[in-house]
Amino acid sequence: GAKINHSLLFNNVEVCSYSDVVDSVVLPDVTILRNCKIRKAIIDRGCVIPDGTVIGYDLEHDRQRGFRVSDSGVVLVTREMLGLPVGVE
Repeated sequence: GAKINHSLLFNNVEVCSYSDVVDSVVLPDVTILRNCKIRKAIIDRGCVIPDGTVIGYDLEHDRQRGFRVSDSGVVLVTREMLGLPVGVE
């Protein structure tokens, strides 16, 4: 199963097997696929996080992928940043 620690998950969030979510906020209608590691992140509504994605462990790599990183090291991920259609429910 997945591990969730010190995080807030809204309704209709699916976290698949072998994924870890730590110190994060996951907004509604998000799917986090298998083998993901997410730390100190805000995952916006409707995102699908692909298998094996790592967020919040290498902030420079997160910036290079187009994610927004705050001064305090919190990573924002939106549908647009993942290349997903925007405005489609």
